[in-house]
Amino acid sequence: MQSRVDGAWTGWTGDTVVKLANGTVWRQQQYYYRYRYKYRPRVIIDGHYMHVEGMSKAVRVRRIG
Repeated sequence: MQSRVDGAWTGWTGDTVVKLANGTVWRQQQYYYRYRYKYRPRVIIDGHYMHVEGMSKAVRVRRIG
């Protein structure tokens, strides 16, 4: 699935909740911390992993909405 973050992206905090422009909501499932500000970056979800444009690592996520 491809979409964009709905608004500002500030990175992974360890328990990040991400709302996408397509209306889905995802929660981070593996610990990873990395700050990076970007406005509406592109997102690719492949299986249970989310890759956010500008971040060096895909992180395991779970859909919650």
